[in-house]
Amino acid sequence: MTDRDQEQQALEEGAQERTGGAVDAADDEDASSPFDHPAFLPVLLWGLAVWFGYDGWINQDPDMLEHVTFNRWGFGILVVLGLYFTIQSLRETRAGKSPEA
Repeated sequence: MTDRDQEQQALEEGAQERTGGAVDAADDEDASSPFDHPAFLPVLLWGLAVWFGYDGWINQDPDMLEHVTFNRWGFGILVVLGLYFTIQSLRETRAGKSPEA
């Protein structure tokens, strides 16, 4: 087993010498996910607002008419939140693209 450990250590040292001891930038950064995108929350909120709006005003299913007030209030709240977070997302995106002075 010691021969394998020594061999592995020699390979690692050789790899460090070839790269000059530099570590890949990808190893230092966290992996990005779709949830990190600035438009994720606004898109989610607008999608829910469409769903609530459909159930609140368009859907005529008798079973859903019991919940029409809930859907209409939910639609209003989600539209307000959707507007707010859309504006925030646009500001964040524009700030990231603008050249820093």
